[in-house]
Formats: sequence, structure tokens, C-alpha cells
Amino acid sequence: MTALTDYARNLVARAVCARVPALPTNAYLALGTGGSLAAGVTGEPVGAGYARQRVTFAGTGDQANAALLRFTFTAGVGSLTHIGLFDAVQGGNPLTFSALATPAALPAAGQVTVPASSFVVTAS
Repeated sequence: MTALTDYARNLVARAVCARVPALPTNAYLALGTGGSLAAGVTGEPVGAGYARQRVTFAGTGDQANAALLRFTFTAGVGSLTHIGLFDAVQGGNPLTFSALATPAALPAAGQVTVPASSFVVTAS
């Protein structure tokens, strides 16, 4: 299960109180080696072909990624243990994060895939 970051919880609180925050227009899935409520995913790979992946969601309550996502690496990056959302392809604000059910070990070039409906965001 994903955890809303501090930024996302404050964003939701302002929206519920009719303070009309600027809501994200896109969401990007990220991989990393850790995570926290303040920072979201931490330890994102640098280089090796890594790039956050734009993700779209489906659902009426819990939100699940609508399509398979693929991260392609041109070189090894070690073990990736966390996944999360940001509101920008680089930098931006952290929205959610969670530990991967199984860490992704990448000692050499390869791919990490996120099957459709496997990354779920809940409001609780």
C-alpha cells in the first residue's frame, strides 16, 4: 500500500477545505532505494538510461495504474526497493511512496516492469 507524502496530505487538506490548490496535471512513477513521508522515493538512480515514467490511473476509489510501465536500464544500478509518484518528470513534488513487494536487483542492464493495476493509490 502506498503512503501519501507530507506534501500530498497538505494538498488534499487544502482541497477539502475549498482552498483550491494547484493539483497535479500529470503523475510520474519513480524507483529508488528508500522513501519517507517528507521526500517520497529517495535514492533514484542517476544515468544508466533511468527516467521516471508517466502514469495514468483508473478506478473510482482506489486508483491503479491503467497500463504496464517499463523502466529500461543501460547499465546496472544495484537494488531498487521503493516506488512512488512525483508531479514532474524531474524534480517536482513527492506524492506517494511504498516499498516494492520484491526488490528489483539490477547488477547489469535490464528492465523493471510494473504490471497494469499493480501500483495502487488509496486515500486512507
